[in-house]
Formats: sequence, structure tokens, C-alpha cells
Amino acid sequence: MAGSYFPAWREQPGSLEGGRVIAPDERLPWPQMLAMGVQHVVAMFGSTVLAPLLMGFDPNLAIFMSGIGTLLFFLVVGGRVPSYLGSSFAFIGLVIAVTGYGGSGLNGNIAVALGGIIACGVVYALIGLVVMASGAGWIERFMPPVVTGAVVAVIGLNLAPIAVKGVTANSFDAWMALATVLCVGVVAVFTRGMLQRLLILAGLLLAYVLYALLTNGMGLGKPIDFAPVAQAAWFGLPRFTAPVFKLDAMILIAPVAVILVAENLGHLKAVSAMTGYNMDRYVGRAFVGDGVATMLSGSVGGTGLTTYAENIGVMAVTRIYSTLVFVIAALIAVLLGFSPKFGAVILTIPGPVLGGVSIVVFGLIAVAGARIWVENRVDFSDNRNLIVAAVTLVLGTGDFTLHFGGFALGGIGTATFGAILLNALLAGAGKR
Repeated sequence: MAGSYFPAWREQPGSLEGGRVIAPDERLPWPQMLAMGVQHVVAMFGSTVLAPLLMGFDPNLAIFMSGIGTLLFFLVVGGRVPSYLGSSFAFIGLVIAVTGYGGSGLNGNIAVALGGIIACGVVYALIGLVVMASGAGWIERFMPPVVTGAVVAVIGLNLAPIAVKGVTANSFDAWMALATVLCVGVVAVFTRGMLQRLLILAGLLLAYVLYALLTNGMGLGKPIDFAPVAQAAWFGLPRFTAPVFKLDAMILIAPVAVILVAENLGHLKAVSAMTGYNMDRYVGRAFVGDGVATMLSGSVGGTGLTTYAENIGVMAVTRIYSTLVFVIAALIAVLLGFSPKFGAVILTIPGPVLGGVSIVVFGLIAVAGARIWVENRVDFSDNRNLIVAAVTLVLGTGDFTLHFGGFALGGIGTATFGAILLNALLAGAGKR
């Protein structure tokens, strides 16, 4: 992957039998690339929409800016790092704290949060510039594989209750969520070729049809209401909002950059392990790309962005790492962000079906963290590694929250800072 700024993207044969790996600088024929791009949109959709809904942001704008942010990231890293940028859950607690959001509808104080999100992006990009100038060695000393693996795993485990609680309101929903998990599993195990590579999308569609048959057809649960789809316009602009810069909000939200650094570094390590490509040289550029994308998103009313473990999970299963897949996914997201009708269609996806897919995807995130440990041969006979990983997992999974006056540091933040501090404090410990 050396030479020109962008790779050449060698085309590989269309047959995918045998689970052959498609490298970052390779691609499949365009029809298959389009299908994979759609699957990555599906993989990111649940979290990219859920995060803004929890903060009172416009989900259609979040989809639009995730596409713009991904394209910007692609340009900054020269098309060398396969990643999709979506709404970050690390901002949720702090955004709610600084805006006083009540939990339903649009957030009336969103502008104040946007100033903080931009400040976070500035800090994040500055860290990236320092890494570009001095190398990533100092970042890796603070965040070795035991830390990054734990942080990535915690993100999936911390999000797990959101998926589970959303599908256990009644018995039918719970069983339907499990049926959705089974649909994805059947596609993953018993199909071959491109259909197997599209396991998330295919599993979701299969579960959607099953749900419609059981509810709209047999009256066993809440039926799907298609009326909003017919009423929605085909084309419409997202709601743009200008930021307001308040020092207290900026000071509270800016440190989220540390969490984003840990996430991004962990994702880069995971991609390096899966592809066999050394991504270390692109760490600084990846930080800058994500930071600038977060600033741009915040400047128009969007959420803070982060590289998505959900899409890394899809890559781990499909073994297709072509960076061009993410350009296609980003362009689809941009187009969909301009379509209220698409938003209405997505809103018809039943909660149990989306929750079942989320169970699979969040699980893949957690396993991606464990994979970082395995691929980097983290030694758990070393008590330092054992304590760092154990404490981080419980803090994050249990959503351990610390309060400092009006400031609240949620489970992902507590786990991230806890992992970094524990690793630094115990750095001199030897094996027991």
C-alpha cells in the first residue's frame, strides 16, 4: 500500500467461495461492492440513529453527516484505512448534562452542546497532529493492546443493555428478537458466497418479513404501520443548527477526545490484526480525520463522530476490507440523509428486529476487543494486564458513573480513563 497517496484498488474475481480476504487496496466487481456498501449502512444505522435520538438531535442529519464525515476521513487517510464514522455514544451523558435534555423530541439547547462537540474535535485533531509529528509511540505506551482491547470490548458490552431492554417489553418482542438473532445466525452459517457476506442485511430482511407475517398477517403482535412512508416526502433538507460556544460546556465535553482516541486506536489495531496491514503509520492521520469530521458535524447540528466498531465487526465476518466499500456506504448515507421517506421506511423496522440485529452487532464489537488481545498476544498471566482488563470490563459493562459537581462521567468514559490510569500506575508491576 505504498507509493501514491491513494491505492490502486486491484479488482479481484467476483467469486467469494472459500471466504477469500479482500484487502484494503483491493475491490470486488462494482455490483458486489454496492451490496457490501448497503450492508455497512445497515450495520451503522442502528447506532448512528439511536445516539442522536437519545440526545435530541435530528437523526436524518446524523445519517447525512456520518456520510460526509466518512468521506472526509477517507480523504485524510488517503483511502488506506477501512473505517466508517458514525454517531459516538461517548457524548450522550455529557450532552444531556449540559443541555438539560428531557429525553423526548428535539433538544432545544442543542446549540450549546454543538460548541462542546466542536471543542472536542479540535482537541482530537490536535492530538492527531502531535502523533503525526512525533509518532504514535507515546499514545501506545498509554494505550497498549490490553487497554485498547478492553475499551473496544466495553463499548459493545456497555451498549448491550440498550439492545436487550428495548426488546423485552413483552413476550412477543423478546421472542422476535431471538428469532432475528437466529435469522442472522442461519445466514452466517448455512449460506455461502455473497449472501453469507451480507449476513446482517439478509438476516434483517428475513426477520422483517417474518415479523410482518406474524403481526400484519396473523395479528400476533403490533403490526407495522406503513402510512407514514406514504405521507413522507421523497426529498427534504435535514435540520441544520448553528453552534453556540459556552466555555463551561466546552470544558466538559472536550475531554471526550481521550475516549475517541482510545476507540480509534483500538479499531486501527483490530483492522491491522485482521488484514495483516500495518496501520501504525496512519494513526495520526486517522485522529485528524476523525477530529475534523467531528468539528464539521458539530458545526451544522450533527453528533460527534467516531470510527465504528459495528462496521469493523461486519468486516471481521465478511473478510472484505476494501476501503472503497466505505466510500459507497458514505455516498448512500449522504443520499439517504436528504430523504424523509427513507427515514420513514427505516422507522418501520420493528423494535424487536432492530434490537435483535443490535444484539449481534454489539456482540461483534465486544469480540473485536477480545480479538485485539488475542492477536497481540496479551499475557494475562501478568497481573497488571489481568487487573486492567478485569476492572475496565466491569466499570464499562456496569455503567459505573462518577459525578463531579454537575459533571457526570459515564461508564464508557470511566472505563477508558480507568484503563489508562491503572495501566500507567501498575506499569512497574511484574509477573506474579
